[in-house]
Amino acid sequence: MGHYRFWHVAGMEWIKLRSVRSAWWTIALAVAAAAGIAVQAGSGVTSTADVTRSALSGGTLAGVLLVSVLGVLTMTSEYTSGMIRSTLAAAPRRPLVLAAKAAVFGAVALVAGEVAAFASFTAGGLALKQGVAAPALSQPGVLRAVALTGASYCLIGLLGLGLGTITRNTTSGIVVLVAGVYVAAQLAGKLVNLARYAPLNIVQNSLAVPRQVCTSGPVPCPLSAWAGMSVLAAYAAAALLIGGCILARRDA
Repeated sequence: MGHYRFWHVAGMEWIKLRSVRSAWWTIALAVAAAAGIAVQAGSGVTSTADVTRSALSGGTLAGVLLVSVLGVLTMTSEYTSGMIRSTLAAAPRRPLVLAAKAAVFGAVALVAGEVAAFASFTAGGLALKQGVAAPALSQPGVLRAVALTGASYCLIGLLGLGLGTITRNTTSGIVVLVAGVYVAAQLAGKLVNLARYAPLNIVQNSLAVPRQVCTSGPVPCPLSAWAGMSVLAAYAAAALLIGGCILARRDA
């Protein structure tokens, strides 16, 4: 038991994740929802300049919600079932367990996010009205927008995993996730003029656009794409760090 390594624990986490059929149905639903909403968004676009953002941002809000909830469940379901005791008995180094779980879930969420983003971009382009030209991935900033939007699934999903580790309860984790990411962050952004740091605003205004447009006025300019990714990564890292400290100190 004392000679296990990271990849041994990661292998254990992969076996657990792939054996949960509902996880794969959730991922499939996230991809389908993102593409379906992109079709609706694309059909209403009247300008080529709006195609990429419309196709990506609308569907991403639904897809990211599902993946982030799955992140919460990836941890809390072990507490609900009591499997966490077996996990920690097999691998007592708790920070290593969380790191392995984050690596496995993060990799799956990243792949799912990229599939959802490229599917949304393609579906939105196919749904355009006659006379509206579909953008190409070779155009400036388009490939970056699609790829970074897909990566946001991973980062916000890891935020969900961190919150699940902190709360250890499915209902509490999901409530905190939805309240923090989808409600409080948006309201706080409007109230204290920090809207560009809200996770969903980052996805819509920083990641899903080929080129940021900044106009003079009271509303601050959105973060750049890479600055937005850094903020999302910081949110996920903070949640996982706090969750890891709690996991190391609390009884299972």
